[in-house]
Amino acid sequence: MKKNLTRLNINLNNIKRSAISVLVIFVLSACQKEVSKDDASTIEKKMEKASELKNEKTVKEASNKNLASSKAIELSKKYLITDTHIDVPYRLEHQYEDVSVATESGDFDYPRAVTGGLDAPFMSIYIPAELEKTGGSKELADKLIDMVEVIVNKSPKKYALAHTTEQMEKNFANGLISLPMGMENGSPIEGKLENLTHFYNRGIRYITLTHSKANHISDSSYDENRPAKGLTDFGKNLVTEMNNIGIMVDVSHISDDAFYQVMRISKVPVIASHSSARHFTPGFERNMSDEMIKLLAKNGGIIQINFGSTFISQKSIENNNIFKTARSAYMKINSVEQSSDEVKEFTKNYRAKMPFEYATTSDVLDHFDHVVKLTSIDHVGVGSDYDGVGDSLPIGLKDVSSYPNLIQGLLDRGYSEQDIEKILSGNLIRVWRQVEIFALNN
Repeated sequence: MKKNLTRLNINLNNIKRSAISVLVIFVLSACQKEVSKDDASTIEKKMEKASELKNEKTVKEASNKNLASSKAIELSKKYLITDTHIDVPYRLEHQYEDVSVATESGDFDYPRAVTGGLDAPFMSIYIPAELEKTGGSKELADKLIDMVEVIVNKSPKKYALAHTTEQMEKNFANGLISLPMGMENGSPIEGKLENLTHFYNRGIRYITLTHSKANHISDSSYDENRPAKGLTDFGKNLVTEMNNIGIMVDVSHISDDAFYQVMRISKVPVIASHSSARHFTPGFERNMSDEMIKLLAKNGGIIQINFGSTFISQKSIENNNIFKTARSAYMKINSVEQSSDEVKEFTKNYRAKMPFEYATTSDVLDHFDHVVKLTSIDHVGVGSDYDGVGDSLPIGLKDVSSYPNLIQGLLDRGYSEQDIEKILSGNLIRVWRQVEIFALNN
């Protein structure tokens, strides 16, 4: 019976793959006609738009369904919740909204943060990789830090800066949401240690050494070009100086070789501010292997789980890869750029016929379980990447109001209240404090 079921599953998978291939060809063909401006009925377009809006509303309502019990909501208010990676500043750089009130877009604003019990979202000072070559990294970093300070200054009864663990805990006691800051991409250091001091003085408390391309500090997990074979000489020196000044080293985004070099150099625990377990996404170097997670833990460090579906689920990755292949083919056939209106229209039509494969809250929880089994409860936390992964967030964890759903899942899987406190903030506070103490003594 089991063998028959296995054969049936294999046949169904083959049928599914064939259907997907046919669908990709169909969508490419259909959208090519649309871009060529072949006649289409106005009524049909209106019907498709109405159907699309209805489907979007249904998916959003289902995805935001509150799965949390009163106990989970209680714990979200009782304990300090940190999230080490939320991309609010760069989001507002492109389209400003007042995040002290409810916003129409994005994954973060004050009302939703309060609903979710979020107390200390690290504002990501994200610097695009291309600025390493074109210039302007430091200027953009300062501009985004200015923006965080403006958010706090405009709403001092809602937000406060937090440059130390003590400030963060004091803000929590006073009912304020802390906005600590981490820099995503070390490009603004520009090869000058005085810039490290500058950004420390401005409140940066972790630095992701690189982003999607190799820079003057480190090779990137996303970049096939690995000129340094890990860290550059400057990068190796920078890790030591980050230890000495009190800035956490963030190993998310860096290549595997660079990670192992960081682990040999750093005298204090390091963090992966928004990464997940490669065990579930084989071959995806942006996530961390079991060996890396174990070494991170041996050093006292933590991996903060990224919620993006393509960080969590192999099915999501495969679905997205098929889409990207179809999009590339469409762009080549029609000689258009990815940012063009034609490609945006293609994407809408494609996704209407072949929706994105979202991960679930349960899938995310599997990553927490895996890290705990590999190491212990002391080496995992939350690094959602809200406002940074677009429309790829899991069902049940769609924005910052959703942390009680995560807590509910942890309760359902048998995690104790003490365990949950460590995941929500205790582990991050321990690491940050160790970095602070080391710097004070050096």
